[in-house]
Amino acid sequence: MTMIERQHLRLLEAILFAAAEPLSEKQLAARLPEDVDIKGLLTALQSYYEGRGVELTRSGKSWAFRTADDIRPLLEREIEVPRKLSRAAVETLAIVAYHQPLTRAEIEEIRGVSLSRGTLDVLLEAGWIKPGKRRETPGRPATWKTTDDFLDHFGLDDVRDLPGLKELKASGLLESGPALNAYRVHSDMKKAEDADEEGDGQVALLPEVMADETAEAAEPLDPEAG
Repeated sequence: MTMIERQHLRLLEAILFAAAEPLSEKQLAARLPEDVDIKGLLTALQSYYEGRGVELTRSGKSWAFRTADDIRPLLEREIEVPRKLSRAAVETLAIVAYHQPLTRAEIEEIRGVSLSRGTLDVLLEAGWIKPGKRRETPGRPATWKTTDDFLDHFGLDDVRDLPGLKELKASGLLESGPALNAYRVHSDMKKAEDADEEGDGQVALLPEVMADETAEAAEPLDPEAG
């Protein structure tokens, strides 16, 4: 590695350390000289920090420094309280995660009920969903999909890492009617696409999301929660 490449690597390292949230490769490239091989630098930096107390991790197309998994429990001093979402928000987020991109009408069709006013706004403000491409259909409705912040929050590298049917049954997340309905829709689609592959399919509920069972459908996200 030349002196110039080493300097670029140091600059990239400093940018990632100073960032308050994960940065996409496009954002990182904008802060570095035009001729820099951003993918090569990220790979080199990730390799350098592998096995250390702090590691460079990727969530979707975004990168951030995170405490190593085996070190994190040693630093915990308080019980982490997950964000509290209403049941409607949890189901909506799960449906978007498993079926993205999809429109509001499609979300309502899977859930079997209309979305409460503000449910999508809650998830949008949390940074877990974002608008996708508009459908080339009458009215050109907007679609919704998950963000890299969603992947980072749930410790996922890709939406394909979402749990399957067995994991969700084991964690008791297959109790509600809309959840089962969403699974049937997804399962039917999956069977049609992968008829020759073995698998348990996936359902529209997420791991380790705490839903407030007594909350009204339009209960807002707790702004004080982690």
